[in-house]
Amino acid sequence: MTLTVKEFIKDFKVQFQSMYAYSYEEGSTEQLYNALGMYVKNYLSGNWKETREKYVKNSVKQVFYFSMEFLPGRQLESNAYNLGLLDTIREGLQEMGLSFDELEEAEADPALGNGGLGRLASCFMDSLASLGIPGNGNGIRYQYGLFRQKFVDGYQVELPENWLRHRNIWETRNDKSTCMVRFGGNVWLEENHLGFMEAKYENTLNVLAVPYDTPMVGYRNDIVNNLRLWSAEIPIDEEENYHTLEATEPIKEITQVLYPDDSNYEGRLLRLKQEYFMVSAGVQSILRHFRKYNLPRKNIPDKVAIHINDTHPALVIPEMMRILLDEEHLTWEQAWEITFKTCSYTNHTILREALEKWPIDMMKDLLPRIYMIIEEINRRFVETTMPIYGERITWQTAILQNGVVNMAHLAVIGSHSVNGVAKLHTEILMNDVLKDFFELYPERFNNKTNGITQRRWVHLSNPGLTQLIDKKIGEEWKTNPSELKVFKSFEKDKKTLQKLADIKLENKQRLADYIEEVKGVKVDPKAIFDVQIKRLHAYKRQHLNLLHILHRYLEIKENPTADYVPRVFIFGAKAAPSYIYAKQIIKVINSLANLVNNDPDVGDKLKIVFFENYGVSLAEKIIPAADVSEQISLASMEASGTSNMKLMANGALTLATLDGANIEIKDFVGQENMFIFGLSSNEVYDLKAAGDYNARGIYESNEKLRRTLDALTDGTIPGLQDEGYAIFDSLVNYNDEYFVLKDFDSYIEAQRKVDELYKDQKEWTRKSLINIASSAPFSADYTIKRYADDIWKAKQCSEQSTGVEPLDGPIA
Repeated sequence: MTLTVKEFIKDFKVQFQSMYAYSYEEGSTEQLYNALGMYVKNYLSGNWKETREKYVKNSVKQVFYFSMEFLPGRQLESNAYNLGLLDTIREGLQEMGLSFDELEEAEADPALGNGGLGRLASCFMDSLASLGIPGNGNGIRYQYGLFRQKFVDGYQVELPENWLRHRNIWETRNDKSTCMVRFGGNVWLEENHLGFMEAKYENTLNVLAVPYDTPMVGYRNDIVNNLRLWSAEIPIDEEENYHTLEATEPIKEITQVLYPDDSNYEGRLLRLKQEYFMVSAGVQSILRHFRKYNLPRKNIPDKVAIHINDTHPALVIPEMMRILLDEEHLTWEQAWEITFKTCSYTNHTILREALEKWPIDMMKDLLPRIYMIIEEINRRFVETTMPIYGERITWQTAILQNGVVNMAHLAVIGSHSVNGVAKLHTEILMNDVLKDFFELYPERFNNKTNGITQRRWVHLSNPGLTQLIDKKIGEEWKTNPSELKVFKSFEKDKKTLQKLADIKLENKQRLADYIEEVKGVKVDPKAIFDVQIKRLHAYKRQHLNLLHILHRYLEIKENPTADYVPRVFIFGAKAAPSYIYAKQIIKVINSLANLVNNDPDVGDKLKIVFFENYGVSLAEKIIPAADVSEQISLASMEASGTSNMKLMANGALTLATLDGANIEIKDFVGQENMFIFGLSSNEVYDLKAAGDYNARGIYESNEKLRRTLDALTDGTIPGLQDEGYAIFDSLVNYNDEYFVLKDFDSYIEAQRKVDELYKDQKEWTRKSLINIASSAPFSADYTIKRYADDIWKAKQCSEQSTGVEPLDGPIA
């Protein structure tokens, strides 16, 4: 049934009055948003209920995606769009004298993730629902998300991000599905009267896990899946034991903050607590749900797929074993077969130091029963591997070694599938990072290149572009992204190219207005908008971008009357609170911005904008306006990247090393339609293996580079303390771990090519159109379809669901 504007207005007035007991005309923006959110939630609640019931009635296989992070972004517009209500609501609000955009701004942007990992998880939730695949998210309802970033005198300062200070209209507390999670204490095994070994516990810290469910709305297919986030509370029957506020802290802190500071023992212990809390509650909930199917336990892998998103949820494996052994009384062999067939694992990192390891003593004290099970998994693994593969491989792949528990090893050993997230990344896992495991289990390894949901990142973020594509090729691309390739046929059509250029300029003008509003910096929308938006980390090489900007500034100062192509460099990035070097890079970029933006010799030729508190909502403003997509990590370091995909889909041209998914972008769009520079991954490996890299030699022999690096320490940039010296030292005196100096000249040359091409606006826009038309393979719908078919063996349950056709091309 189609909702009319008249019906919406009538229903919305009733909704508002029922919540606040006065007329909507008297409501605040926040109250109006709450009423609108509740209206949309009520509208979808029937589909949410029916979807759950249909899954159980038809005994379908369900996917449970475990992730420490989910970055959903604001949900009002997305949910209304997927339900087909957005245009009606916009029109109805306008008739009432209200603005949808203003109400939407009142919605909190949940900072429940750190970057790509959490946003990927949310894109996957959207695609699961839109494809009609029974899929559930499982994570933590952090009271305070990732910190709110503030710049004070150019330095990053971390403030609490209390996203729940106002009600979260989308969540539903589900008290009937609570679980108990145990920490610490003493555990021993005792034979009971039936002859089973039973786990006995004493002096444990018992925590009540309370689920908050959030609807994940499919695109116009009546499917609503579930994202379940757990909150830690005091068990009701133990409340009398907690007489002071201090006594409740060990429980409340579990779900208080995303990624506690892990630079000390207490912070690491808290993170391990969080991981087990999320895992235990999730697995208990899943096995309780499975009982509704009235099937033998051996059928669990036929009806349940549990996916481990990075190593954080790897304790799923021993927790599932615990429940099957201690509560279901299965044999070890029966429990292991079920666990192994149910679990699958995605690796997201190439950095060995980023693969989680926990001290054995910490694990033993906090999770004694889980540690006993891990010890037995390890013993059996060693026992079966040693006779066939010998000591070297066995001990290098063991879960327990050198006093730590290797979580990546546990995840690989306990999962039937292990995948990387880009072709190059998977090759590096198989040939280097997890090479020994690949020798043991070659059949488990596969690639699933990441993807993004075009619904949020194009349809909603860039309505002008969406309307242009609709007009030129019809609307089928919205449900079958491969149709986007038809748009390429307009690459020489003057009217289409002009319209595309006009849309980009409108998006840039909007962002320019926003920059002036929030940063007080006036930028020229006709300048190149050069964007690097991602987590701040040395391997992502924001400092290479910084050196290029500094080099450009020095050139302008030397010859201010030359004909420069104006450029606005836009950054969005948070540095981990304990990552001092990354915070020093932020300070130097901000100090350089302060210098450049106020230098009359520079004017509009060069501007720098570093946005505070980068997140999903800010990305939605920046990405449609971008001309250049900076993807400049050292080759072989970035697993995949997803900002590269979002920017490409909105017509930005990629400036990149051949790293992560940049390689597949090149395969689809063509190297001539992007700017490639720098070392290849093989060259990086050769350089590391040779061991003769000499950063100081490069510094001393390259005058252009030397002048740029010296400007970090000679007072050129006012307002620095020792931050410029820190960057200089890391690059010159500590031999440049990420080969910034080696790639500098190549990067400068690629930037020169950007300037040259931008002078030919018609050719630039043609290449922009080709990027848009080639972006379909990076739809999360395709990625999820591959996961569902190859790993989870989960089927689509809706005839109206997005119908993704097979793609031509080299994404495995």
